[in-house]
Amino acid sequence: MKKNVNYDPESDILYIATKGGEEEEFVEVAPGVNVELDEKGEVIGIEILNASKFFKPIAKPLYRQMEFAKV
Repeated sequence: MKKNVNYDPESDILYIATKGGEEEEFVEVAPGVNVELDEKGEVIGIEILNASKFFKPIAKPLYRQMEFAKV
């Protein structure tokens, strides 16, 4: 399965699907970061709550690097 990334700006949740399957359970690996597991314990998705806050520390440096690369 091709990885699929979805962002819901209203709820500020970023979801990355790594493969298909039914969620059996999820594990909070860091505050606001949940890993979804199937019945075999394999990762099927990653959910990041408050995504804009989560990525804020890296957004500006990343943007600067992207602007520099355009030159």
